[in-house]
Amino acid sequence: METPENNSGYESAEKVILRWDSKASEEGRERMIFGTDRQEADVYLQAVDEIQRTLSSASISDCSHNVDADDQSKVNTTIQIAMARLEDEFRNILIIHTSALEIDSLFDSSTSFPSSTPTHHELEDDEDCISDNSGSSRNNLLQLHHCESSDSSTYRTSSSIREVDLMPAEAICDLQAIAMRMIAAGYLRECIQVYGSVRKPSVDSSFRKLGIEKLSIGDVQRLEWEALEGKIRRWIRAARVCVRILFASEKKLCEQIFDCVGTDIDDACFMETVKGPAIQLFNFAEAISISRRSPEKLFKILDLHDALMELLPDIEAVFDSKSSDSIRVQAAEILSRLAEAARGILSEFENAVLREPSRVPVPGGTIHPLTRYVMNYISLISDYKLTLIDLIMSKPSTGSRYSGDPSTPDMEFIELEGKTPLALHLIWIIVVLQFNLDGKSKHYRDVSLAHLFMMNNVHYIVQKVKGSPELREMTGDNCLRKLTGKFRQAATSYQRATWVSVLYCLRDEGLHVSGSFSSGVSKTVLRERFKTFNAMFEEVHRTQSMWLIPDGQLREELRISISEKLLPAYRSFLGRFRSHIESGKHPENYIKYSAEDLETAVLDFFEGYPAS
Repeated sequence: METPENNSGYESAEKVILRWDSKASEEGRERMIFGTDRQEADVYLQAVDEIQRTLSSASISDCSHNVDADDQSKVNTTIQIAMARLEDEFRNILIIHTSALEIDSLFDSSTSFPSSTPTHHELEDDEDCISDNSGSSRNNLLQLHHCESSDSSTYRTSSSIREVDLMPAEAICDLQAIAMRMIAAGYLRECIQVYGSVRKPSVDSSFRKLGIEKLSIGDVQRLEWEALEGKIRRWIRAARVCVRILFASEKKLCEQIFDCVGTDIDDACFMETVKGPAIQLFNFAEAISISRRSPEKLFKILDLHDALMELLPDIEAVFDSKSSDSIRVQAAEILSRLAEAARGILSEFENAVLREPSRVPVPGGTIHPLTRYVMNYISLISDYKLTLIDLIMSKPSTGSRYSGDPSTPDMEFIELEGKTPLALHLIWIIVVLQFNLDGKSKHYRDVSLAHLFMMNNVHYIVQKVKGSPELREMTGDNCLRKLTGKFRQAATSYQRATWVSVLYCLRDEGLHVSGSFSSGVSKTVLRERFKTFNAMFEEVHRTQSMWLIPDGQLREELRISISEKLLPAYRSFLGRFRSHIESGKHPENYIKYSAEDLETAVLDFFEGYPAS
């Protein structure tokens, strides 16, 4: 075996290596080999190959004790100089060809989706605040409606990975050639470190431009929900770009450079580059998945769930190696926790509706803010039914037909056979809402107003069900018929409570003092009847003009119903007994209204302000 001194190939290679030694050569300090003269780069690589062959031969000979120690040391020194140079060249090529991604163009190329996350006004279109008797606000369901408008969305459209070429083919060939020689010489760790030292800052820079802040799980959980909503919207947009473009492109680059020397190496370089941003990306979603549950979070959690579920196949494709197993596992676990959070929020929402404690009656018996909030909320839930049907696999845990608990309504599930679990939950929410409203109605001192309150609120529920095709389909016609019957019964109960006593003044009984119908009328009793009627009608008119029926059609229907009972009875009574009053003194004190006057006065009812 020839030693380096009598190996002309080694001597020539050594000269090339030493020529570019930056510690000993001015040319080596001032110029880079790659990127200038391709022939010089090829010569240098050939020289490295020759040195490595000599080193390999020397190692074999060393085993037989045929190589001088000085020769061995000389070859080792030469290869160290070569590797130091290749490390510098490797770094320089990476730096020259590393540039920040155009983030805006990546967003533009990603799929856009229609908005579906609820706005504040969709959830609660009544600005009234509910307070306790002391006027202080309470931490209850009615305060859980502060959702900003959102342009985020559900993610049901499949999308593929869109890799970007991060470097030109010529640079990749050079990097690949250098990497092969560094790794063959035992410089794997240095190669990975150099690669990571250049590529990682580039990935970090692109990651920051996507708007994902570096927040710990504790930081995320301490944020106010309104601030967190905006961050969730940005996360959903950024996660698609990170996984499908940024991380996927980095993986492709690692494979292009290192695939020829083994998959473990390209995986190691890939994880060295993206592990930090990937962990930071998914830590945010993980923090949301384990944060405190409240109703307004449901839709954002569903958005996160849908986005992550859509991304999961891409995550598994990008992080498909053993070294990136922790990323895949984390993403799958977060998806599971988001699903559990959605189920938990819906269950807690049901309990919150049932237990919402406000006791102060809403003025005028109008629609309670709780009714508006809950119905708008479940209408939006029904829009997410494709997601929620998959997530919710059980019936509501409460509401058995014979619960025996006076604080919980009964619900006959047998009548609802064939309904999806989500439909049962929505129906149950409506049942507990009615139960709660029924309790609130008892806080009105006026029974008529209590019935009007129930009529208004159940009618609102009916209109919301009718107005949402998804909600109507899920609850079914039978549920809608029951609701319609309930608000009509409340309207009937209101009329009985208010007008039976008023119309009772217009009866014939008690007016006759003898058997003669024409001459046996007691004028004293008749005058008292007119006075009582006038006083009762005026009181009803005074109070009920300040009551409110927000729905114009319902308001008109109830006025017509009142008029159809009141006006014929008054006309008949007036026609029979007017002459007895007019033949006496001061008839105007008793007959104060014509039928037309009453008809006009009824038009003042339920406007929500005092009649003139």
